[in-house]
Amino acid sequence: MKKTSLFIFLLLSVFCIAQLHKGKIDTLLTPEIGGIKQAIDIKTDDSTKPILLFLSGGPGSSMRKNADSFTNILKNKFTIVQWDQRDAGKTLELNPSPVQPSVELMGKDTYQVINFLRKELKQEKIYLLGSSWGNALGFYIVRNHPNLLHAYFAVNPVVSQLESEKELLQILKDHFKEDPVATKELASVQIQFKVDEDLFYLRKWLFYKDGKQYVKTDDFKKGFLQWSKTWSPAWNEVMNIDLPKTLKKVDCPIYFFVGKNDVQTSTRITTEYFQKVKAPKKDLVLFENSGHQIHKDESEKFQNSIIQMLK
Repeated sequence: MKKTSLFIFLLLSVFCIAQLHKGKIDTLLTPEIGGIKQAIDIKTDDSTKPILLFLSGGPGSSMRKNADSFTNILKNKFTIVQWDQRDAGKTLELNPSPVQPSVELMGKDTYQVINFLRKELKQEKIYLLGSSWGNALGFYIVRNHPNLLHAYFAVNPVVSQLESEKELLQILKDHFKEDPVATKELASVQIQFKVDEDLFYLRKWLFYKDGKQYVKTDDFKKGFLQWSKTWSPAWNEVMNIDLPKTLKKVDCPIYFFVGKNDVQTSTRITTEYFQKVKAPKKDLVLFENSGHQIHKDESEKFQNSIIQMLK
């Protein structure tokens, strides 16, 4: 009788452990990454589902709070992970970065986050998605640790950002040629950027073109220049990224998602890079009704396209 009871106890223990591993997770963890606490949000109804880690745009932005609006379909197929990078979102609330953020430093953060998830969720590889700036970190992993990825999704990526910013400046000059204030401010912009106002004027008139009236306020300028104190060094690093010259071949499947109307990270430049880069598997999806925010502009197609790539 005792042997039977012991057997049942062991059987139930194994069952409970298995259920815990396969169980629902909805939690915000704050492990030490790169010497500081960093916020990692994990949501899944089954932790054995493959991990999909989002790398937010910005820099200095968080996709975490609005994630449900562009993961409501994906959550049926993936364990969804949102990470607030250093000096962004909840991670900034927990602790400011003690050192100036850089692409190299945050690329190493990304590597640590991936390894934390692999250990925590007992998975060998993950799916990785970079949005805009997030691709500076995503391509760091693609270049240095492709063995950790099932596949990489490059969404409105920074590919040759110096060339892209030059293209944007000309577009804005043409669009606002009848506006004396815009013409004067855009004429002062130097690329490469010499002062923080160079990028400010580019973004101000880009956002105004997109209908955002608030960019003409003093508060917007003050906030943008405050952002620049932290992030302009990292963004200037991004300006030196030129993937067609430095990353001609990748060793994991890669999928490019581009908005047809995106002028912030040039659709033309990304499309040309896609055509040239060598990969074990690659594809490009064009979003006809999107600019730089595909996950907001065409959320359903965005999610279904990711799922389609799994097949």
